[in-house]
Amino acid sequence: MSKVLGKLNSIKKKITPKWIVILLLVIGATILVYQRYFLKEEKALATYTVKRETLQETLAVTGEIDASEKVSLHFQTGGRLSWVGVKEGDVVKKYAGIASLDTRQLQKTLQKYLNTYSKERRDFEQSTTDNDELAIALSTDIRDRAKRTLENAQFDLDNSVIDVELQAIAKEYSFLYTPIDGIVTRVDVSEPGTNVLVTDTYQVINPESLYFSVSVDQTEVVDLSEGQTGTITFDAFPDKKVMGIITSIGFTPKTDESGIVYEVEMTFESAGINGYRLGMTGDVEFVLNEIENSIVVPIEYILEEDDKEYVQKQVEGRMQKIPVKIGQEYAGKVQILDGLFAGDVIYEIDG
Repeated sequence: MSKVLGKLNSIKKKITPKWIVILLLVIGATILVYQRYFLKEEKALATYTVKRETLQETLAVTGEIDASEKVSLHFQTGGRLSWVGVKEGDVVKKYAGIASLDTRQLQKTLQKYLNTYSKERRDFEQSTTDNDELAIALSTDIRDRAKRTLENAQFDLDNSVIDVELQAIAKEYSFLYTPIDGIVTRVDVSEPGTNVLVTDTYQVINPESLYFSVSVDQTEVVDLSEGQTGTITFDAFPDKKVMGIITSIGFTPKTDESGIVYEVEMTFESAGINGYRLGMTGDVEFVLNEIENSIVVPIEYILEEDDKEYVQKQVEGRMQKIPVKIGQEYAGKVQILDGLFAGDVIYEIDG
């Protein structure tokens, strides 16, 4: 009995903490290897039931509402505002008055030039009469000087006429009117008696001329043509689909763009004054190609090996790799020309 106890004590002395750590590491590594190679759990693969669909190649681009009839009106010169006949939101007819400057100074200046013109004309007529009466009795040299005097009088008369015309134009420019029907969307200065600058703006937009403007890259614009339709979804009306028709495609690229893009203009359903508004953004989707009633599967279910395509089909409850013939591929879906039928179940490729 004492010999047995001695052997046990000897063994305990040999098993140090260092050997315990090593032993635990070996056991842990053994368990991991066993789980990895002998207890590997088969991953459950997603399945897809094959069906017939309409396969579409689409082009989606963004844009915003613009207007073909919009004007920004400015005075030719600054001055004192004497009258404003509109406010933002007013509906105006073509040639309706918008605003005018104080024209009292212009009127006085015009009257002054009219007086100058009358004086110059009298002087001119008197010079003509005097030269006609003396022309016969005077020498050639004096007649030439008289002729030059008469021409100078004519120049003075012409200049006075020009001065009157310039003042008349200035007076006309002191009055703003709209050249189009529309809605007043901007009035920078609205209080009579305040000074207005040439940079101050009065804007009118015709809501009946609204269109959807999109910028299309040079590689994509070649797929579009006038008369082509697209489905527009405005950010302001996300639940409403609007059909648009391409009316024009820009021939030259748009400026101030990072790449080469062209403007495509589309007309759409009008929603009137309280509907669509300038600057509203949205997306338009064009259908470029369409294949109806075709066997279609997601591209992630296609396996490529040795330049051939396969699918993992469910056959009698088991997975079997079969070859397929594919056609067009649009938006992550592939057309199957041969090898599958509607109702077949296939497995996703285990990557």
